[in-house]
Amino acid sequence: MDEDLKQFADELLAALRGWVEAAEVAFGELTLSVRADCLAETVEYLRDDPSCLFVSFIDLTAVDYPAREQRFDVVTHLLSPRHNRRIRVKVATDEATPVPSLSGLYPAAIWFEREAYDMYGVFFSDHPDLRRILTDYGFDGHPLRKDFPMTGYVEVRYDDEEKRVLYEPVQLVQDYRSFDFLSPWEGSGDYVLPGDEKVRRNPA
Repeated sequence: MDEDLKQFADELLAALRGWVEAAEVAFGELTLSVRADCLAETVEYLRDDPSCLFVSFIDLTAVDYPAREQRFDVVTHLLSPRHNRRIRVKVATDEATPVPSLSGLYPAAIWFEREAYDMYGVFFSDHPDLRRILTDYGFDGHPLRKDFPMTGYVEVRYDDEEKRVLYEPVQLVQDYRSFDFLSPWEGSGDYVLPGDEKVRRNPA
């Protein structure tokens, strides 16, 4: 199987010379690293060429590598039912450079690209409706970025008196508790299980 994919990868590298920067076969799947400005042309070839026919759009997401200059990989998965093959197409981009939208080739990409924009802040050029899709209207930041705080920036609550939703700075409340980490299964004779005191007061 891997040998067939490697041969297919070599054919794609030859056919898409200058567009595809690298092709890798790992875990039974083929991954193409593509120049961002050639993404739409590459995917159109993968969809229409008789040796490919990747007509089924599976999904699109992003991966964040904050230490890199181009911190995002936009990853698209396609399926060819005719040839029973899957392919992963990756492009690298930064926070300001838009990636060509695939919505003209696969209408299903519209929602996935909106999600990648909402969660990671990746822009897509020529997208027909690039708005947030999962977060609220006034949400600040992009929650799946590695540098986004786990607690977020604001917390939301409905105020009964004002009859509206309020956005307030996050307040982390930590109750001071007395934790007992001694396990009763460690064989300590001094540890009293809850309820044992009743047995000792009223021996059978």
